[in-house]
Amino acid sequence: MQALANLNGQQMPLAEVKIPALDRGFLFGDAVYEVLRVYQGRPWLADEHFERLARSLQAIRIQGVDVVRLRRRMLETITAGRFQEATVYIQITRGAAARSHSFPAQATPLELLYVQEFDDPYRSARLTGGAVSTQPDSRWDRCDIKSTNLLANVLAMQAAKEHDCVEALFCLPDGALTEGTHTSFFGVLEGAVLTAPNSNAILPGITRGLLLKLAASAKIPVREQVLKRSDLGSVSELFLTGTTSEILPIIRVDDQTIGNGKPGPITRRLQDAYQQAVADYLRS
Repeated sequence: MQALANLNGQQMPLAEVKIPALDRGFLFGDAVYEVLRVYQGRPWLADEHFERLARSLQAIRIQGVDVVRLRRRMLETITAGRFQEATVYIQITRGAAARSHSFPAQATPLELLYVQEFDDPYRSARLTGGAVSTQPDSRWDRCDIKSTNLLANVLAMQAAKEHDCVEALFCLPDGALTEGTHTSFFGVLEGAVLTAPNSNAILPGITRGLLLKLAASAKIPVREQVLKRSDLGSVSELFLTGTTSEILPIIRVDDQTIGNGKPGPITRRLQDAYQQAVADYLRS
């Protein structure tokens, strides 16, 4: 099935989309984006994703985008393509204008979304656990904005791939472990789930937010606390969360084995809770 796009309200095959050469998203990364998972034809956690998109637009001062209309276009595109298991990519740029760093006096935001089938690359690692590679966190100081400025993420992920890892884990100079290139990071210490508190240093992950609710429902203690590299010898479990990775157990960081080298019981409980939440949504 071919990927289907909607560009400024016009539906077309993704391969036919054309973006102006002077678009500020292309020239400057002056844009924000979202990625949603579609299960059985229904977008998952859409309210949360579109609320975060609206916050990102406000944060970088892109105005004039009707988020409700954009959501309607997404649903129409999913239906038109008869997608079942899929992902949705949405990107909003400030629009096309003569190249200048400051905001153009007049520019119409470009609104692009596309839907494509999803062939799950994390299925095996979700069962057996994956490895991550730590990389220096050289990103800008507003990681809470879901911006398309992803060069540091790209370089870190490529380094991880070259080490046969499923993800890269960003590490600050003081040893603090913040998040992955496209995932949120969690550890389990003395029976409690630990994750970095929301701040400008991490993205407020949508799946992260769901997991905190699932943990509370399962009466699993949670502490918003930064984990450091020096803590890795003490934690019993590590896992990542993300739109496409869902809940992904981590059994090795660089050359260090985590716990007993297998996905842990709390990770498994949360994986089961996640699948139940999806099933409940699809029945609703």
